[in-house]
Amino acid sequence: MEPEPGENIPVLTDVILSASPTLPPLVERDALVAELQTTLAARTYALTEDVLRAAFAEIEATLFERITAQLRRELPEIIDAALRERLVVEERS
Repeated sequence: MEPEPGENIPVLTDVILSASPTLPPLVERDALVAELQTTLAARTYALTEDVLRAAFAEIEATLFERITAQLRRELPEIIDAALRERLVVEERS
């Protein structure tokens, strides 16, 4: 007689309990932890640097657009006012 479907599927807890964990010696674990810390720190730093560079680039582009728009808007008025003031002073002289 063939087993019913699902009968031969291992249960996770059975697999975990039947496995005999073999932990490396403490010195090897410390070295592994140090290596993992270094790897994680390096990858985290690289990701942070990439995200910050992208954010600064976006901020820079936004500020550039705002400043140039404001200058385009206000400079003609400032120049016009300065010219008119100067011309009025010269006409009175």
